[in-house]
Amino acid sequence: MHGIEEFKADPNAAPATGKWYHELSRYHWFVLTVAALGWLFDTMDQQLFNLARVPAMKELLPHEPGQAVKKELLDFYGPLATSVFMIGWATGGLIFGVLGDRIGRAKVMLWTILIYSICTGLSAFSIGFWDFAFYRFLTGLGVGGEFAVGVSLVAEVMPNRARPFALGLLQALSAVGNISAALMNIALGQVESAGHLQNLAVGDTPVKAWRILFLIGTVPAILAIFIRRNLKEPETWKAQHDAGVGKQLGSFAELFGDPRWRKNAIVGLLLASSGIIGLWGIGFFSFDLLSPVFRKHFEAEGLAENVVNGKVATWVGITSVMQNIGGFFGIYAYSHMTHIFGRKPAFAVSFVAALASTALVFWNLDQFSEVFWMIPLMGFCQLALFGGYAIYFPELFPTRLRSTGTSFCYNVGRYVAAAGPFALGMLTSKVFSVANGYQEGMRYAGVTMCSIFVLGLLVLPFAPETKGKPLPE
Repeated sequence: MHGIEEFKADPNAAPATGKWYHELSRYHWFVLTVAALGWLFDTMDQQLFNLARVPAMKELLPHEPGQAVKKELLDFYGPLATSVFMIGWATGGLIFGVLGDRIGRAKVMLWTILIYSICTGLSAFSIGFWDFAFYRFLTGLGVGGEFAVGVSLVAEVMPNRARPFALGLLQALSAVGNISAALMNIALGQVESAGHLQNLAVGDTPVKAWRILFLIGTVPAILAIFIRRNLKEPETWKAQHDAGVGKQLGSFAELFGDPRWRKNAIVGLLLASSGIIGLWGIGFFSFDLLSPVFRKHFEAEGLAENVVNGKVATWVGITSVMQNIGGFFGIYAYSHMTHIFGRKPAFAVSFVAALASTALVFWNLDQFSEVFWMIPLMGFCQLALFGGYAIYFPELFPTRLRSTGTSFCYNVGRYVAAAGPFALGMLTSKVFSVANGYQEGMRYAGVTMCSIFVLGLLVLPFAPETKGKPLPE
């Protein structure tokens, strides 16, 4: 195993005490590192899209030479591209979630990382909206599949006591991927402000900062080499696969044929839909909300267009960094809160906090200084929920259905959530539009959509409490 040996716990050993990470062997750390990097790069690619969405739309949507794209088109097609990406995410999650149960976690993780890396790079060569949306759909296939197999792998390999902390750390490190994307955006914003990207082109395609961001997104493909060389399938999965129960692995019929797993799947789906719509339909549009605020400020200083573009990109990057610093600590705090109080109380607090903090940002934020406390607060509260999903969903299903069930909750939730960005766009461009007397329609649309967090609260009474219980078999 190239020097990395798997650790097998003694089932008759006394309960462990002390720090949870003292129970981890070298192989435990290797699995956690690989899974964390896979998800970190996954979220980096997601965030590259969020940061590049507006400049990409401004270049790819039809407009007259020398004229800006109409705001109504930006408000419609930006959320539409996000919805297409999320539909791909959901589709890939369902397909690769089943394959993760049927043919193995490690193999499927390798495939998904290659897919989302390569297709992110292809996005850099888009020439119009529809080919851009197609590349984002393909990227979504890989992005959606990686999460379910990654958390299933970690959940099955880790010792029971260490499992929630390891999964919480796995999800918290996803914020590092988001921050990495933001720092790239800041750096490229500085380069663009200095005029170093002017007049650069590959053939007829201009070299813009957003295209470079997508090219950087191909880097995670390197991780596939380490997965191929060293990562093994979990012993619990191998035991069931080798025992001849392969026909039961990754079966939606069995998932919904058993009342217990069916209930857990529906509860998980509704919990996920609430948080995913809240983050992808509202939270990540804080960049779009603030871009006009930043732009007006810099344009009032009489700066050249490329300088304004670069400074806006820099501040959007700073906003993303602040949101994800908050998110890192939110997920970390959730893993400890759920260990002390239980999964359901931690979810309840997080849903209420997410609703209040998101409404605060969308209704009030209009000063540069507020980026440094309102945005981290929203990130802390919103992303804490995703720490809950990483810990809770693998605990709802048996080994033969764990990847399938987790992917169903998280990714069918994305089909539902794909309507979130589209709803935000429609509310902004149609209901709270300038024509209807609203100068900043996205603020009203964002606050209106915060009611989605109430859905999570309404579902919690039907959710099983899994604190302190072993994984179901």
